[in-house]
Order: sequence, then structure tokens, then C-alpha cells
Amino acid sequence: MSNSPKMTLPPEWDDDERMNFMFSDFKENREVNTTDWDSKTDFWTALIVKGCRDRGTVCVSLQELNKTFRRKEKSPLGLGTVIQSMARCGKIQRESEFAANVDCGWLSWGVGLLLVKPLKWTFSTLLGSSRVPLEESFVIIELVKEKAAELLEAYRSSDFASSSILSFQELCTLSSDVCADESTLCMALLQLQRDKQVTVSLHEGEKIVKFCQPGQDRVSPVSDVDIGIYQLQRSEKLLGERVEKLGFEADKCKEEARMLLREGKKSQALRCLRGRKRVEKRSDNLFAQLESIRGILDRIAQSQTDKMVMQAYQAGVAALRLSFKDVTVERAENLVDQIQELCDTQDEVNQTISSGVTGVDEDMDELEQELKSLLDESKLDSISDFPEVPTNGLRPSGEAGLAGNELLSSLPAVPYSTLNITTEQLEEELNQLTLTDSGFQQKKMTSPARRLEPAQ
Repeated sequence: MSNSPKMTLPPEWDDDERMNFMFSDFKENREVNTTDWDSKTDFWTALIVKGCRDRGTVCVSLQELNKTFRRKEKSPLGLGTVIQSMARCGKIQRESEFAANVDCGWLSWGVGLLLVKPLKWTFSTLLGSSRVPLEESFVIIELVKEKAAELLEAYRSSDFASSSILSFQELCTLSSDVCADESTLCMALLQLQRDKQVTVSLHEGEKIVKFCQPGQDRVSPVSDVDIGIYQLQRSEKLLGERVEKLGFEADKCKEEARMLLREGKKSQALRCLRGRKRVEKRSDNLFAQLESIRGILDRIAQSQTDKMVMQAYQAGVAALRLSFKDVTVERAENLVDQIQELCDTQDEVNQTISSGVTGVDEDMDELEQELKSLLDESKLDSISDFPEVPTNGLRPSGEAGLAGNELLSSLPAVPYSTLNITTEQLEEELNQLTLTDSGFQQKKMTSPARRLEPAQ
């Protein structure tokens, strides 16, 4: 196994029996043992992709894979078959074919040759040959798409996001944390060109890269305006570097003049101060030019913002025109009248419904009043069933009112009759009383109640 600190191996790498099977060559025919064939292919495919992702690369070659996955002085025998299988599934592609598939309107053959070094523009068919060239480089499609997305995100989150065009060297510096080498950067740029997010062109022998700006579906070709803005930005950068350099030079002249003055060399110190004045004058002139360029760039940026606002206004006017396509003042007035009429009708309906409900409430009140009177009458009838209670006040004799005899005469008469029964008959009745287990039980007398009186 090669010494790669970023490469991690699967747990079964230390299993000799398992690895002996994985390092063995494939059978000539897959139909002999489909399970073993597919198991070995899936193992090496996943390990190749994982190894490249750990190292931060997107390209592999058979020669590199033989060195990377070497174990106990042995290399896997079936990696060529694995590469052919990955190519058939569209998981990998030759570098030359990958670059050639980019639309010529976005990437010419000349620019492609300048970008990708080295690219072997061969036209042999991979699947038609029985052997894979050891030095042939292949691009892993899954990984190159990931790198392209990371590169685009790195650009949009950087200080260069305000500039649509970057030099290739600036892009190399920007992508140092994303792409492991220049080849990986070139593959990511090719993928972005295929996705219409980037276009690469040459300007005075220098490779420049234009990125798609936020809010755009695809990047536009490099125009004369883009070239003018790029030149202004380059001039701003160069002038800024010169002004900074002249500032250091003026400070240096001032320090030399101070040292010469301490040593008593007044004339030499005076020359240094004159030189400092000349440097400061050149610096002031360059700084004025720098401010002019910055003012132009600010105006260009403002014009682009104004252009965006104008486009937004145009889109808004078009949308309003479509939304008011069938709307007129007459139709609006008619609709308002209809709405008012419907509202009036609704108010009338609500009033009618409310009046009906009020009548029901009044009927209920009358019924409850009638029910209450019936209850009062029933109470009076129940009271009339009882005997009439005297209303005359009871007062002691001697006071006003009824006297004692008068009160007794007003009471109902007590029934009075004599009982014709002898003493023997009473004793006989008493003897008929019997004692039971639960208590005494008295036999009713069959004779009518009469007043006890001894027989004559």
C-alpha cells in the first residue's frame, strides 16, 4: 500500500482470505459466477472512488491504481476489468473524451489544449480494446461534479465575487483549498463549462475565466465590455501596487535622510529629502490616476445596477400589463354596483331572518307565561282539597273573640254511641290475643267501635 496519509482502507483489508479473492483475476465470462463477479466489481469501484475523494483528486490511471492498492508486494489483477466496467456504466471517462464533449461554442480545441496539460487526444475506443493502457488517465464523473460545485461556491464566497472575470492565476490561488493540483482545477473548469456556469478564453496570451453571476441561468460569452472592465481592474491592481511601492520608497528616503543628518552629512541628507519629494510627487500622480480608474469602475458598477433595476421595472410593467389585460374602468364600476346590490340584498335577508327569530321568541314568552299560570292554578286546586282551616283567631277567655264554649261548638261533632258489650265478652276478646315469635299480634275486633259501657 502506498504511503498516503489521506487514504483510508476498509476493515477487510487485513483479511487474507478475503483479499486473496479480491486480488485474483476475473473469470473470462461473467455468466460463470455472476455473484462473485459483481461482488468484486462493487468492492473495487467503491474503493477507487473513496480513495480519490480522500486524496482530493478526480482522475485515476491503471498504473496509479496498481501502486495505490499494492498489498504484500502484490497488485490487484482485475483492475483493468473494473475500469472497463466503470466506463460501461458511465462512472468514468477518458480525459480526452471528457474535454472533447464540451460544446465548441464554450471551449475551443485550442483553449482546451491550453487548459488541460497534458491531454492525449487519442481516438481509440476503450470498450473495443481488451486491455486498458497503464498511463491512460480517466475522470471520475461523480467526483468532478463535486469539485465543480465546490469551486463555484468558493468563488461566490470570496472577495472576487464582485468581479465576473478572473485570471487563471488568480483562480489557482482562490482554489488552492479546493483543488489539490492544477489538473483537478482544469477538470472542474471543464465541468463548469459543460454546465454553462463558466467560460474560458484568451486575452493577449493570458487565460481568463468568466463566471456566471447570481440571478443568471448561464454565463454569457466574453464581450468587449467584459474585456474593458477586466483591463480597468488589472490597471487598478497594478497602480495600487506601484503606489504602495512608492510609499515604501519615500519612507526609506526619509529614514536615510534622518541617519545622514545624525552623522552630520547635511548635503547628502538634503538630496535624500529631494528624492523623497520626487517619489511622493510620482506617488500622488499615480494615486490620482488610481482614483480616476476607481471612479470609472464605480460608475460601471452603478450602471450595471441601474440596468438591473430597469430590467426589473420592465418586467414589472409587462406583468402589470398582463394582469390588467381585461380590466377596464367601466367593468370595475359595474362590478362595484353589483357588489353593492348584493350587499343590500344580503342586509334585507338578514333583517328578515332576524325578525322571524324575534317572533319565535315572543311566542315562547307567551307560552312560558301561560305555563306559569297553569302551575299556579294546579297549586290552588291541590290546596283546596284540604279541609278549611278556621281563620278566626284563638284568644283566651275574657278577651275579645270566641269564648271557650264558642270554640268547642265550632269544631265538628264527635261521633257518639254506646257499646253494648259485657265484661265477659271483653275478657273473651282479650283471651284471643296470641303471642308470636316476632312479637305480639292483636286480632282485630269484628264488632263496630262503640262506647264501652257496662250492660244494663
